Amino acid sequence: MSSSEPPAAPLRPWKTLARRVLCRVNRFLTVEMHEVELPDGRKIADWPWLVTPDYANVLARRVDGRYLCFRQPKYAVDGISLAPVGGFIEAGEEPLAAAKRELREETGHEAPEWHDLGRGAVDANRGAGTAHLFLALGAVPKHPRHIDDLEQQEMLALTRPELEEALERGEFKVLAWAAVIALGLRFLDRRDSSATRDG
Repeated sequence: MSSSEPPAAPLRPWKTLARRVLCRVNRFLTVEMHEVELPDGRKIADWPWLVTPDYANVLARRVDGRYLCFRQPKYAVDGISLAPVGGFIEAGEEPLAAAKRELREETGHEAPEWHDLGRGAVDANRGAGTAHLFLALGAVPKHPRHIDDLEQQEMLALTRPELEEALERGEFKVLAWAAVIALGLRFLDRRDSSATRDG
């Protein structure tokens, strides 16, 4: 920003003045209407808001260095997508506990080392829950898989080059899925770089 420009006004969040439920479709979706106040004082009486469960996604690396993911169809995705481990967080469940449960249920694996890669809103203006992203290292098979009866999926174990190529080709077709892959690989690169400098 040029030093000749006047200082910007401080940024302020929107305020929720009121909310009402339009419909509760099921435990996965509630539609609300909010009355909101903008930072400049203007009010909007009919701001739609979606309430969906928060969820966890996991980039899981096995003890042999391969990365676990799935090839599967999804209703909102054209064709077949690659997907990381993940699923909804149950009521009262902590995000990390949900991530560990999903890894165990979907792949039969457990991992001794976990890293929190951050969280983010699914939709910046309409809600739709929060995505919690994790990296699991040293995963080993310990349990039988528990596959949701609505899901058709093929579990894969990709090398790092195969995972990077799939990411670059857009084969992870959901934004949070691509994000957990990219952030997990970035975390590992930064850690390896730091270890090389310190060593």
